[in-house]
Amino acid sequence: MLKFIFCSLLAVNAALFAYGQGYLGHFSGNEREPQRLQRQLNPKDLTLVSSERAHRTEASAPAVAANAATDTDTDAATATAAGATPAAKPAPPLACVEIGSFVLAEARRFEARLAPLQLGDRQSRRNLPGTEVSSYIVHIPPQGSKEAADRKAAELRGLGVTNYYVISDNSPLRYGVSLGVFKTEGAAQNQLAMLVKQGVRTARVTPRMSGSRLLAFQFRDVAPSLKADLDKIRADFPNTDVRTCR
Repeated sequence: MLKFIFCSLLAVNAALFAYGQGYLGHFSGNEREPQRLQRQLNPKDLTLVSSERAHRTEASAPAVAANAATDTDTDAATATAAGATPAAKPAPPLACVEIGSFVLAEARRFEARLAPLQLGDRQSRRNLPGTEVSSYIVHIPPQGSKEAADRKAAELRGLGVTNYYVISDNSPLRYGVSLGVFKTEGAAQNQLAMLVKQGVRTARVTPRMSGSRLLAFQFRDVAPSLKADLDKIRADFPNTDVRTCR
C-alpha cells in the first residue's frame, strides 16, 4: 500500500515537472510560449506586448481613422471651395467715348489711323460748338432713345402741336424734340409761352452756339480692347482729350 502511494506521488510530481517545463504544452492561452516564439519566422523582429497595451492600441485605432477621414473631408472641401471661386467678370463696354478737339488737318490724319479698326457705324464725327450764340432753340430735352422721342412727339400731336421734329443728329440734343429755332431770345420765349398754353410742360429755351472749326470723334460700344487701341492712336495727338458722351 505504501509502495502504491509512493509511486502515485512520484507520477504526479513528474507530471507537474513536465508541465512546468512546457513539455506538455499550455492550456490557459497565456503569453508565456517560448518554444512557439522560437518556431516563428524572423523571431527577432517580433515584440511581445502586454494585454493591457494591446487593448489600448485597439481602442485608439478608431479615433485615428476618424481623424484621418476628417482631414480628408477638410481637404476635399477646401479644394471644392477653391474650384468654386467665380472667375472675374470682364469689364462692360463703354456706351460712348468722344475724342477731340481736332483741327481739320489733324482730324483727317486721325481718321486715317482709325481705318484699320473697321468700326463702321460705331464711329462718327461731329463739329464742336463755338463760343458765340448764333440762335435760340425751343425744345423738349433728349428722351434717351428714338422710340422715347417718338412717343413724346405723339403726345405733342395729341395737344395739337404740329410744328416739331425729332432731333437725330449727334449733337447733345440727340433724341430731343425741336419746337422751333429763333434768331432772338425774345422770339423763342414767345413761342415757349404759346406752347405752355397748349399744355406743353417740359419745353425749354436753349441758346445755340456758332459752329467752330474744331472736330470731335465719337465711338460707341467701346470694349476694353478697343479702348486700348484708341488710347494708343490718341497718344500721337497730344492736344486732344477723351470724354464720355451719350
